[in-house]
Amino acid sequence: MCRSIKTLRPPVLPGEATDDDIRAAALQYVRKVSGFRAPAAHNREVFEAAVGAVARATAELLGGLEVRGRAGPG
Repeated sequence: MCRSIKTLRPPVLPGEATDDDIRAAALQYVRKVSGFRAPAAHNREVFEAAVGAVARATAELLGGLEVRGRAGPG
């Protein structure tokens, strides 16, 4: 487990996760899994594609979670 990836859902995160929060978590995940902090030029495209895919999956997950006991909007 990459300890620098934070929980992004309320109530752990006081508000909704921003796109920057989601991308930062995705980047940390891809770095951990790939073993590269920064990819070489010949791996940059696949590295960035993976970050984008993980970010999209994370946003979808967070958007679909139901946190019970939390008051809804309005």
